[in-house]
Amino acid sequence: MGRDGSTSRTPPDGTDESVEASPPFRFGLYLRDIGTSVGAVVLVGAFLFAVSGVWPPLVAIESGSMEPHIETGDMVFIMDAERFPGQDARHGVVTAAAGTESEYRTFQRPGDVIVFEPNGNERRTPVIHRAMLWVGAGENWYDRANPEYVGSADGCDDLRNCPAPHGGFITKGDNEVTNSRYDQVTGASTVVRPEWVVGTGAYRIPRLGFIRIQPSQLWSASPSIPVAKGPTQAVT
Repeated sequence: MGRDGSTSRTPPDGTDESVEASPPFRFGLYLRDIGTSVGAVVLVGAFLFAVSGVWPPLVAIESGSMEPHIETGDMVFIMDAERFPGQDARHGVVTAAAGTESEYRTFQRPGDVIVFEPNGNERRTPVIHRAMLWVGAGENWYDRANPEYVGSADGCDDLRNCPAPHGGFITKGDNEVTNSRYDQVTGASTVVRPEWVVGTGAYRIPRLGFIRIQPSQLWSASPSIPVAKGPTQAVT
């Protein structure tokens, strides 16, 4: 290609001539490049969906409630809870209580990290926290709770969501500073029903989530709601 953008070719008689690329030709190359890029993204997305069973399969982390094991700005790959459940799983989720006994760990601690819709509200930002306990409907779960995570409560009557209004998971962020109590004690969510669980965390990709998070949202992100709904938007 010449400096003026022309292309060279050698005709049958052996002489050289310059053929300037026409605008339609360049536009066709542009469309081809776009089509190739879109096709690659679609193939990658289809592969991730086939593996995870969840769409979107990636979430961007907007706050530090799971630090130091999952940090602000990370991207986390999630999977359908029933895809590859661990030992002693309930509805595909291994709680921290069960994981402690079976030595099942994810993100450096016992139990599964789950992404769930708080109070089952699809319009609210999903939360990514660890499943700590499974409780049955009407259960007084105070005696099974970690005393450090129930605040000043002296019994079930002093706790929110105790007795449990329905069967489900008691959850908590790993960050002991900003999330020192269960979500069901602070009011971040009631007991998490299994159908509210979007998926379980499988892998983290450090810092990749920053490309999807708006700077203004990073400053205002709530510690108790640290997850983006998907890689195309950042919501906490």
